[in-house]
Amino acid sequence: MSFETARVMKSTGSWYHVLNSKNEVVECRLRGKFRVKGIKTTNPVSVGDIIDYEQETNTIIKIHDRKNYIIRKSIKLSKQSHIIASNIDQAVLIVSLKQPRTSLGFIDRFLVTAEAYHIPGTIVFNKVDLLTAGDYNKLEQFIGIYEGIGYRCLKTSVKQEINLDLFKALFNKKISLLSGHSGVGKSALINTINPGLGLRTGDISGYHAKGMHTTTFAEMFKLDDDSFIIDSPGIKELGLVEFEKQELGHRFPEIVKYQASCKYNNCLHVNEPSCAVKQAVEDGGINSSRYGNYLNMLESI
Repeated sequence: MSFETARVMKSTGSWYHVLNSKNEVVECRLRGKFRVKGIKTTNPVSVGDIIDYEQETNTIIKIHDRKNYIIRKSIKLSKQSHIIASNIDQAVLIVSLKQPRTSLGFIDRFLVTAEAYHIPGTIVFNKVDLLTAGDYNKLEQFIGIYEGIGYRCLKTSVKQEINLDLFKALFNKKISLLSGHSGVGKSALINTINPGLGLRTGDISGYHAKGMHTTTFAEMFKLDDDSFIIDSPGIKELGLVEFEKQELGHRFPEIVKYQASCKYNNCLHVNEPSCAVKQAVEDGGINSSRYGNYLNMLESI
């Protein structure tokens, strides 16, 4: 039986749209045995996976090893987790300070998850046209925090066409995951890169000033032969999966910078004596909100 290697572009539950070497999109199904291999995720195959399928039956027969993936807890099945996407070159988080507001806690959880799987993270602050002078000062403070620890930050507005060329350049020759809350403008931004995709954009729910879901399944779109973007459903919350308390600090670049100077090798930077990280927080070397989010995550593990 002949088989073909392909990349998963879209999953709708039981069917997978895959892109093969002939640049054809084929619908495949999963062979049943993959569902009983003790896989603890709700989706044994994720967008971005490289698979082999039988050409005669369009049945997926092999899932290649992943170089990385982004994972979160399943909302409906709390004991299971869900792989958002795999084999990613970068994770781009779209956030907004207004309509809806993205918390620093959510940003930090996303960046920590990306760090855990060695995926470079970029933060795009969208909808800057909605900001007052006071909001803009707050935005500059946030950008100062994240650029100061090595993350790339970009300010954008579709309405005022701010930095859309720089936004487009982010995706050149990369496989990129786009994520963020519903309503932050992911689909509108993607449409500026490639209007031909025609992604639906959603309104903001007036009652809660939160976005309404327009993307139900993660889906990969081809921009050109070397550039792909994965649009993921709006995430309300991001639960940490596969984390140990001892390793959490390794996912904060600024904590890594100081923790070698702690008195104890296994220091969690909470109540331990002679903790260089706590001292750095007091001295202003580590941002107090980032440290506070670290403590919150530590409690949740």
